[in-house]
Amino acid sequence: MKHTKLALLALSAVVIIGCNKKKAEIDANTDAVKTEIEHRKDAVDSVAKEATAQTNANADIDKANIEANKAAAQANIEANKVAAQAQLDADKKKAEADAAAEKARVDAEKK
Repeated sequence: MKHTKLALLALSAVVIIGCNKKKAEIDANTDAVKTEIEHRKDAVDSVAKEATAQTNANADIDKANIEANKAAAQANIEANKVAAQAQLDADKKKAEADAAAEKARVDAEKK
């Protein structure tokens, strides 16, 4: 009986020690996984910040290009207006000159 108690006590000690080792391994594994998750999270956050900055930069470039194209289109419209007005003025002067020449011809025929 004395040996049985001793064997039972030894077996209990072995089981408790085994459980403590298993728990320590599980805790260490859990800590390692948590650390890895934190590292991945930090990496993803860094990439997301960089992507956001690049997207904002691209948006600024696109906005500047749109504004430049808008200004160029407006300048082109203004230039076309000026050219059209100049053409109208030239056509009007030509018509007036043609009318004056025709009047002079008719007046010359009357005499």
